[in-house]
Amino acid sequence: MAAPVYPAWVSRWVSGQWRQKKRPPVFRPTRPLVLANKVANRREQAGEATCITEMSVMMACWKQNDFNDTACAEEIRMFYDCVAKAEKERKDQNEEDTLSPRGNLSSTSSVCGVGPLGYYNGSLAVTEAGAECLNWAEFPDYVQQYPDRGLGDHNHCRNPDGGTTPWCFYRLASGAIGWANCDCNQGAVRLAEDSSVELYFSGLWGTICADHWTDWDASVVCRQLGLSEIGTAGKKSHPGLWPVPLHLQSANCHGDEKALLQCGYRDAVSGACKQGSAMVTCVPPEGVGAPLRLVGGKESFEGRVEVYHDGKWGTICDDQWDDRDAEVVCRQLGLSGNPKALSWAHYGQGSGPILLDEVECSGNELSLDQCKKSEWGQQNCDHIEDAGVSCDPFTEGTVRLAGGHSPSEGRVEVYYNGNWGTVCDDGWTDLSAQVVCRQLGFSGPATLASEGDYAAGQGFILLDDVACAGTELSLLDCPHSNWGQHDCSHTEDVGVRCSPESNTVMDGSLGPPVRLVDGESTKEGRVEVFLNGQWGSVCDDGWTDRDAAVVCRQLGFSGTAKARAMAYFGEGHGPIHLDNVECTGTEHALGQCARPDTGIHSCWHSEDAGVICDYVEEKIQDIRTGPESGVCGMRLLHRRKKRIIGGNKSLRFGIDVRRYLLRVGDYHTGVKDEFERELSVERIVLHRNYWAGSNDNDIALVRMRGREGHCLSFNHHVLPVCLPDRKEKSEINRQACIISGWGDTGKSYSRTLLQGVVPLLPREDCEVRYGQKFTNRMICAGNLSEDKRVDSCQGDSGGPLMCQRSNGRWIILGITSWGYGCGRKDSPGVYTKVSKYVPWIKKVTKLK
Repeated sequence: MAAPVYPAWVSRWVSGQWRQKKRPPVFRPTRPLVLANKVANRREQAGEATCITEMSVMMACWKQNDFNDTACAEEIRMFYDCVAKAEKERKDQNEEDTLSPRGNLSSTSSVCGVGPLGYYNGSLAVTEAGAECLNWAEFPDYVQQYPDRGLGDHNHCRNPDGGTTPWCFYRLASGAIGWANCDCNQGAVRLAEDSSVELYFSGLWGTICADHWTDWDASVVCRQLGLSEIGTAGKKSHPGLWPVPLHLQSANCHGDEKALLQCGYRDAVSGACKQGSAMVTCVPPEGVGAPLRLVGGKESFEGRVEVYHDGKWGTICDDQWDDRDAEVVCRQLGLSGNPKALSWAHYGQGSGPILLDEVECSGNELSLDQCKKSEWGQQNCDHIEDAGVSCDPFTEGTVRLAGGHSPSEGRVEVYYNGNWGTVCDDGWTDLSAQVVCRQLGFSGPATLASEGDYAAGQGFILLDDVACAGTELSLLDCPHSNWGQHDCSHTEDVGVRCSPESNTVMDGSLGPPVRLVDGESTKEGRVEVFLNGQWGSVCDDGWTDRDAAVVCRQLGFSGTAKARAMAYFGEGHGPIHLDNVECTGTEHALGQCARPDTGIHSCWHSEDAGVICDYVEEKIQDIRTGPESGVCGMRLLHRRKKRIIGGNKSLRFGIDVRRYLLRVGDYHTGVKDEFERELSVERIVLHRNYWAGSNDNDIALVRMRGREGHCLSFNHHVLPVCLPDRKEKSEINRQACIISGWGDTGKSYSRTLLQGVVPLLPREDCEVRYGQKFTNRMICAGNLSEDKRVDSCQGDSGGPLMCQRSNGRWIILGITSWGYGCGRKDSPGVYTKVSKYVPWIKKVTKLK
């Protein structure tokens, strides 16, 4: 390869012929200049500011006159005049910045320090004018002249000649080669008076987009400024034009970097920033417990757990570390997903102190501080035992469609062990496609895509020989090969086309798709949004009718919308995608409303939001009994006074009527329902043969206070149930009786009314289990199979066991009474047999 051709002054300099007094008198400002009235072309403006044009003219004159100063006196004078003018502008700017708290560069932000080798050895490759440095390999003579000064096949700035400021060669607009000092303030940060972050980049101060700005990014800024180790992220809106350039679209810091430009940042994209510019507060964030961060992971939701205490970040030893501890860490960090504990420095070894050991959480704590653990600093570990967590937002077996023209079609990809991979088409049919679409929330027909409809995938092929029957709820329920075992190539990647269901909107232009789940119709249910390849719920923080109106409008409903909170339609099971949604009520889709970043929340599924669309206020009609009232037991109980039937165990405060309140039409115990009504108690009647030490004769009657025939109203949500005959001979469905209540679900009492389907069990089964405690005034019921146990539980006492007659009427066959535990395989629930007490009920209520 031919040697490069240099201008004469460069050649003389490289070959050692350059006289020291003839070295180009280049203007070397101590800090970059920012010319407010010149912002169109940074490189050309900076070139003017540093007198590159005048220098080029002077150099050309020297070249033509064999470096004769006298012949080039005018050119030299013009250059020095330019230098003097630029120096004056620099001093004026310095004075202005000194007076303004916004102007100070971070004392720790300079990147041009001389290293232990005696020269700058960093990766800076930009001149003060914003020009990109040339590769030193283009100047072999100079590399040979300074063999041990860090020169080589790279374009990083260096100071091989022993100067205090590194420099490099660069190419002028004319094509000639020049040299200039490097911009040692590249990457410097400062805080404006309103705490906005400003970054010095390519010769100009600018801002950072706040769309993906996190506390990790803010902490790096605070560390770079030397203010603190912990920062809290904020956002500043810009209704009009941005006042300064936008440099970065996102910082993507892990939180342990020493400077912002050490993070995996992305350059700004024009018009893509929606949430304003980044702000920082350099104090610990408000919240419960010592601050935590995740370090060393490939994603922001995983990493080595580090805790901040007494001014230092430190690690946690993995002794006793398990998924319950990981769940608390993820909750404290506001990360949804599936918590997983990792040990043995899975994300690399830390370097600071080991601050905690023997952490033992129950999994319900709000912060690590609330868990059982060692004293701060007490441990017997090494960093090889550093604990880590993954708060993976994806569940194993999650599916997504990729490469399609809409969210309802594409190449099938499945998530396993932290990786997405494709599915081979061996044995694949429309039945398997139906399962994938059902798992994604589509209820319409599904079809197998033709070969080549979607681009081939990359990476892992995770499943092969999938053979679904079409009824499964998840692809993992279908027979398939072992994970990763296949004999396929990506040309055999399978694709599907799904048909959206009526209460799901999958139009990607409207933002995240939404659907309603677990409602009584397609017009109501828990709100779920489709993000990151899976459906997730919305937290009810700030959830109002305005938010509900937007959801209903996105789903195509135009009527009145009502918001429901506190898991009104039951708790979800996947991630919680959104929180603190703030709609004005005029948006066309939930994705257009203001909200924090996806997955950031401080919620439980007990706070899942719901909506009712096309809401109509129900008309409540009084039920007035008279001689024509005939066959329904509850109506018959209303002949004289309104009566409710229940168990004695539900009357835990005795028979003092002042200690009770009757509530009808209640669905959610924490929410006032429109059809809910509270009534006073006038009288309580216990069965005369009941005593507290026995489970027998566990039945009571309650009379409500009010005017005869007018104290209780029935509607769609408040209905009577019929009394059974004393000797119930009608045909009833003994395999599908209903129990309901707000009892214990295994974690806590339910906030919403639950129901379950249970079969009546033969008396012999109950007598074998309970012996003489099980009398002929009792019945037992329950679905106690290994895979699906259904049973009444603590808190359900007094609730009904209802079965349906062949004529369609429901009768109250039993009252929840007692049992051994809840849902035990060999211990079905025991119920008071109501038919045995029909004569007593009629006598007390004076019913015929």
